[in-house]
Amino acid sequence: MKFMGTFHLFLWWLCIIGGVILVAILVLRKIKICHDFRKNSYYERQLRKTIPFDRENQKAVIRASICTGEKVAGFKNIHDGHFTEVMVIKTPEDLERFKRIYGITEISKEY
Repeated sequence: MKFMGTFHLFLWWLCIIGGVILVAILVLRKIKICHDFRKNSYYERQLRKTIPFDRENQKAVIRASICTGEKVAGFKNIHDGHFTEVMVIKTPEDLERFKRIYGITEISKEY
């Protein structure tokens, strides 16, 4: 009987150690994805790939709400006026990051 108690205790500690190792691997993987030691983060590269900016048919626009003051950066189609939201602008740093991601120098503002 004492052997079974010791065996269960061993299994318990083995599960705890395995769980800690698994969590550590997942955290390290998340850190690698978010920050891969380049100037542009993973998010910024993926954003540029998933929402491309066509300079001939679109212009960069910030839509600002008069009521709430919320600002959304995106692209407006010159021909039909369709607006594609890209990211919410909460701070001036967000606006600078949006400009850097897409290589934009000037952005018009709409209310």
